[in-house]
Amino acid sequence: MTTLAAAAAARLPTRWVGSAACAVYPRFEPELDRLSDFCPAGGTALDIGGWYGPWSRRLAARCAHVVTVEPVPHLARYLEASLPGNARVVRAAASDRNGTAHLWLPAGDRGDRGGSSLARRDIHAHSLEVPCLTIDSLGLRDVRFVKVDVDGEELPALLGASGLLQRQRPALLVELERRIRPVAPVVALLTGQGYRGWVLAGRRWAPLDEFDLAAHQARTEHLVHRGLLRRAVALRGTRYINSVLFLPADRLPGRK
Repeated sequence: MTTLAAAAAARLPTRWVGSAACAVYPRFEPELDRLSDFCPAGGTALDIGGWYGPWSRRLAARCAHVVTVEPVPHLARYLEASLPGNARVVRAAASDRNGTAHLWLPAGDRGDRGGSSLARRDIHAHSLEVPCLTIDSLGLRDVRFVKVDVDGEELPALLGASGLLQRQRPALLVELERRIRPVAPVVALLTGQGYRGWVLAGRRWAPLDEFDLAAHQARTEHLVHRGLLRRAVALRGTRYINSVLFLPADRLPGRK
């Protein structure tokens, strides 16, 4: 369902929407304010699914280099024009192969709502052809942190980055939502590679294997349908958790 804010955003200049989105984003994704817990300073950070760049901007202030992967054409152009000089934008979708793919978008949306995906769901009404690539094909070095938010296509994106994960062992923050795709395959892939999952429950990091993410999301899914603006201005309280931090098993959040 299109919210009033989303409908208005489609008619406003991209730079206005981008500035507003980056300003309110930490209100409902507080992991963004906890970068020092899991993202070492310096090196390269990778933002897979850049959207309007709330993560890329923060990462550019902390890391030496940022690579942002964004397939929506007008969002990629906006990021190229607005991100700091140490950020590079790759106009493509992350996948487990190189080539082209159909990027599916909701009705009346150009990608501004953040619901675009390579996998068609019932919310999608139209598509455009975009380049797709594996993260491994980018040949990145000294990658210390990877954020993945690709609306259900996290598993192919991670499979396409398997070489990087095995060699460089970065921290990862992965969006996982049971309402879109089963969570278990991604968790199994990463735990099989020696990672352990964590979620930010309140102000503390809780081990994923001690936190029932599926039950939590079932209880709080109604919050998702309020839209970005309503969620941002809502009073503090229960939030919908969909970001899972994965660290090599010998690391703990907040400790070097």
